[in-house]
Amino acid sequence: MPGIDQDFLRTLKDKLNIVDVASGYFSLEKRGGSYWACCPFHHEKTASFSVNESGQFYHCFGCGASGDVIKLVSEMETLDFMDTVKLLAERVGLPMPQTAFDSRRTAENKRRRDTILKIMNDCAHFYLDNLNSGKADAHIQYILNRRIPSGVVRSFGLGASLNFTDLPRFLMQKGYSKQDMIDSGTVNEVEGRLVDAQGGRLIFPIINALDEVIAFGGRVLKKTDFAKYKNTKETVVFNKSKTLYNINLLKKLKRSQTIKEVIMVEGYMDTISLYSAGFKNVVASMGTSLTQDQARLIKRYTDTVLISYDGDAAGQKANLRGLDILKGEGLNVKVVPLPEGLDPDDVIKQQGAEGYQRCLDAAMPLIDYKLLVLERGYDLTKTEDKRRYVSEAIRIVKTADSAAEQEDLLKKLRDKTGFTYESLNRDLAAAPSQLEIKSDKREERADNASASLKASRFVIASLLFGADYTADTDIRAIPFTNEIHAILAKYILSKRLMDERIHLSEIFEFFEENSPEYEELTRILDYSDGAGFTGEVARKYFADSVLKLKIDYIDGEIGELKAKSKKLTDIDGIKQCAARIDELTIQKEKLKNGAQ
Repeated sequence: MPGIDQDFLRTLKDKLNIVDVASGYFSLEKRGGSYWACCPFHHEKTASFSVNESGQFYHCFGCGASGDVIKLVSEMETLDFMDTVKLLAERVGLPMPQTAFDSRRTAENKRRRDTILKIMNDCAHFYLDNLNSGKADAHIQYILNRRIPSGVVRSFGLGASLNFTDLPRFLMQKGYSKQDMIDSGTVNEVEGRLVDAQGGRLIFPIINALDEVIAFGGRVLKKTDFAKYKNTKETVVFNKSKTLYNINLLKKLKRSQTIKEVIMVEGYMDTISLYSAGFKNVVASMGTSLTQDQARLIKRYTDTVLISYDGDAAGQKANLRGLDILKGEGLNVKVVPLPEGLDPDDVIKQQGAEGYQRCLDAAMPLIDYKLLVLERGYDLTKTEDKRRYVSEAIRIVKTADSAAEQEDLLKKLRDKTGFTYESLNRDLAAAPSQLEIKSDKREERADNASASLKASRFVIASLLFGADYTADTDIRAIPFTNEIHAILAKYILSKRLMDERIHLSEIFEFFEENSPEYEELTRILDYSDGAGFTGEVARKYFADSVLKLKIDYIDGEIGELKAKSKKLTDIDGIKQCAARIDELTIQKEKLKNGAQ
């Protein structure tokens, strides 16, 4: 990879075991020589995600996701390459090389990111000091009115902005440039003056899974024309669609216990209220429509998410598409019914933890919730409304995961509407299937490769994974016409000549991610379960594949010579082409006869 010394990368990888690292993100089951899990990158019910300890790489046989330990952590932590390397180096106590960056642009990007993170950290301490300064009476009174325990105030790092001017002055005294302050989102420029973007508000630091402060939320303390809650703007360290409030404390919770389910609420105070009441498995979407990135973030901690939005009609109807996105990522989605007009914080205040637990116990599957929301839009005492309701409800029932679930839902629909089960079932059979929302990774990867390309893949895979029947193979005698295969063959040959072990994790450094070359590499890794490299069938297929590559190469040469001959006008040139074609034809027949 550019900008990083390759010896440093190899040393870093040698200090890490991909199985140990992966098991920190999801459960692994050992089968044969590999460890298996349901893929964290696409929805699947049968585990097809393999972590290969001997090769120190992972590969999903469903969607093709592949990589080494650095790529895995990069995907799971939503970090770029350099930040992932830095994280892993710190984890194993390996100092980063001084010449880690090979371009001014890369160095500047790192400087900006590091500077903004430092500004965020300094601002968090500034706001915290304000809260404890004796000057934040209104902020303290708000905290007391909301019954937030002091320990929870500390855990969430709540702070106070006293005015619009102190923070810019504080940051300037720290030596930050005007542009860096503005880029961080903590400071705005208004009519030539720098002002605190959260001036006068109660401050909620937004902290990522690496315990870095990446943004701030703020709440006004009195009635105003300004928005009650607002976040600092998106920056190079803060992307709202990839962030969940309280993910840092959820990660700490996971280290101490298994998280069976995560409660998803809308905002800061709902999160803090539930956390204070003992429901520590809570995160907030901060008012945004749910995204695939957020769904995948949750999936790292649990397979079940309980949606606990406001109890009013608008709140209950919100984000239906977002809930489908959660389900599309393989999460078991349930919706928590709340009393009309109440949010989770209200329930805790009025009914205590026991009352909220009753709401959780009554959580309904997503499909039941959709039917409930649909019903609220119709008056079922009116014939026309009832018919329209049934027509739309049937489409929802059609998306149920099983025939048993469909039957149960149809019976409920029968009882609610008075239509017979038989008529509803006929309508269900006639209803068009709806496309489910899927992740951007494909469940099954179509492979339209030619027989020659498949043969070349199998040969390279057999060599990479050290199949016993490849020991005496002369790699230089195999004509790999595929450029990626040729690169890998050269790597394998160099290891053999040096009598060195093949490090499979190194091959991911040869090709750029998301490129056609990387995609071809994942196709080769589809053989990595090892099952296809044993026995006489595999041995014969390898020999046949090598033979096919050689014959195809000769056929290619013959074809080129014939095309060249047609364009020639001189007799000598035509004779030379004909003689070479005869030689190649004899070679081809010898190869065929030798294989018989």
